[in-house]
Amino acid sequence: CQMSSSMMTKQPCVSRSSLILIAWFTLSGGAVSGNSFKDYPQTLEFAYGQALDHYSAENWKESVTYLKLSLRLYRLMKESVAFCCNSCRHGGLDGDPGVGQSVDPGLRTFWHILLRASCVKRCKLRFPPFMFSPPRKEITDDFERRIPYQYLHFAYHELNETENAASAAHTYLQKNPNDTLMVERMEIYSSIPDLEDFLTNLEEKLYERSFLNAVLLLNSGDYSASAIHMEEALREYLHEHALCTVSCEGAVDVVRHEELYASLADACFEALRCKVKCEENLMPNVGGFFVEKFVATMYHYLQFAYYKLNDARSAVPCASSYMLFDPSDEVMKQNMQYYHTYRQQWGLQQRHFYPRPEAERYFNQTATHRRMLEYAEKYLQQHDEARTHASPECLSDVVWTSEGSSVEKSISPDVEFEGNGSYEEGIYAQWRQDPKSKWDSGEPED
Repeated sequence: CQMSSSMMTKQPCVSRSSLILIAWFTLSGGAVSGNSFKDYPQTLEFAYGQALDHYSAENWKESVTYLKLSLRLYRLMKESVAFCCNSCRHGGLDGDPGVGQSVDPGLRTFWHILLRASCVKRCKLRFPPFMFSPPRKEITDDFERRIPYQYLHFAYHELNETENAASAAHTYLQKNPNDTLMVERMEIYSSIPDLEDFLTNLEEKLYERSFLNAVLLLNSGDYSASAIHMEEALREYLHEHALCTVSCEGAVDVVRHEELYASLADACFEALRCKVKCEENLMPNVGGFFVEKFVATMYHYLQFAYYKLNDARSAVPCASSYMLFDPSDEVMKQNMQYYHTYRQQWGLQQRHFYPRPEAERYFNQTATHRRMLEYAEKYLQQHDEARTHASPECLSDVVWTSEGSSVEKSISPDVEFEGNGSYEEGIYAQWRQDPKSKWDSGEPED
């Protein structure tokens, strides 16, 4: 690694020996543009490898070209995987219906796997990225951690493109807020007049922008607009999470076994680990802090906004939904007790006290994923002797509600989330709930 005096920080290191370059065609000169694969006639590993080779040689212009190309290729690859996996999950599957209706559950399971695999393979034929072997895990891990933006930042800096360098640094810090060297660099950028107006999160999702707008509107007292934007953020996040989890059924690294079920179990284990990690990967960074209980946070804001709008019939289901994720929150317990006490004044019925359907689905899905992963880690990773004594009791904490949907027994998936709704402090929200206020124990507003 080299130390750049003008940079006042250490630039990222590149291990040239670690790169495996797989070329299809040679990238022609000039900038790369476009969004279809025909514009990118090489693999992700080749493009990323070229970017780091040029970076090591201090060919900053060429490095920027290949870094931007590799980011587009990675995005295209993820979108293609999500499209095929999602299409084959919800679309019709061709095949012999007689086999699919077999009384043998094992045959039905194998038939379903074969049909799904056939569908995905046919779908992938439409996307040139799948003409090659998938990139190695260490490559995709770099992109998940936004490491290319670290290189992109320094390359832009060396090219004296300050605005682009600042945006690349800002994008990198959204995933790596504890990188002290980059934080110091951002402080320098922040001291440059008018530069903050050009800061852009180049990987910002729709739900992140909607959430931020909703919080700012709530703090300004515009509760109606805040609720609209927060509902948008919730819908957009649930859509992104669904795509993330289904994408985990794409390529996985599996150790081959002579035993069929051991191989299948390893594939399921890797997919489960990916699904559980979706919450972490989609966690937004607002003001330098990760919103760790993001879905719960959105329901908290929604119940407050609806209350301020005197719409208890919308507020109570949001409060009940929040309780799924943090059943020990004392302030929310008091809020629920308040609504029960004054349910006639608010015109509430028993159905209003159930969580919202999408909240139950999300909670049950993520809780089941975690329980299944815990089971796999506990038993499938042990020696064969220990596995013979395993039993799936770890799934026994999912129960059925009065509406026919399953809910985990009083076990918060976020046990570290404690306190009276203080998670929004230090982000953007300025309001907090006081148990002695009208909000928690007083009369309905006129």
